[in-house]
Amino acid sequence: MLRTLLTVPVLAPVLALIPVLPSGAQETAVPPKPDLPALIECRGQRPEFMALAPALETPLTAVAMGWQPLPQTNMFMTEFRLVAPIRVFGHDTDHIAFAGESVIAVLDLPDPRPLARQLDLETAIDTPAKAMFGKELVSNEVHDAVSGSTMIESVVLNVSNVSSHPGKTLVGCSYSLDLPEEEVPEQDPPAPADASPPARDAR
Repeated sequence: MLRTLLTVPVLAPVLALIPVLPSGAQETAVPPKPDLPALIECRGQRPEFMALAPALETPLTAVAMGWQPLPQTNMFMTEFRLVAPIRVFGHDTDHIAFAGESVIAVLDLPDPRPLARQLDLETAIDTPAKAMFGKELVSNEVHDAVSGSTMIESVVLNVSNVSSHPGKTLVGCSYSLDLPEEEVPEQDPPAPADASPPARDAR
């Protein structure tokens, strides 16, 4: 099952705006550095992915982790330049991004198709302008003891291109937690356009 990328809050370039802490002030705590290659290659776990939230919400935390916030070039992506490059599926990169529940590596590959074939992914879109491939690797039921509800934990590997990043290939993993399809609340159907309110008794 392939999932589309969702919008997340986008961080503007803020390095120049980060205040200098006065002498003796408490410095930003440096969180444990995540295993980004494992998360991008779908070898991680959802709690590890969720632990990255502070870096997305607080620029100082991102900088403390060695992530330089980049200017917004795609409204659906929050991007960072890494101080130390990482290696993902045999390719080196210092450029990562987040989109919805996905963590992504931006690779210097002009065509995503060879990588998609290497990873044995399913085709969602394949046109001259747009290519998107993916595969659901994990689908587990998770029971919430507090609410009593059952959720579906899904891990999906994706490879694609995007017009905002010409000459690049995006590869990443989404870690989602959703209600089962049959439990998604249904909205009441809209009233017919020609429906009129009940007539009142004229008195």
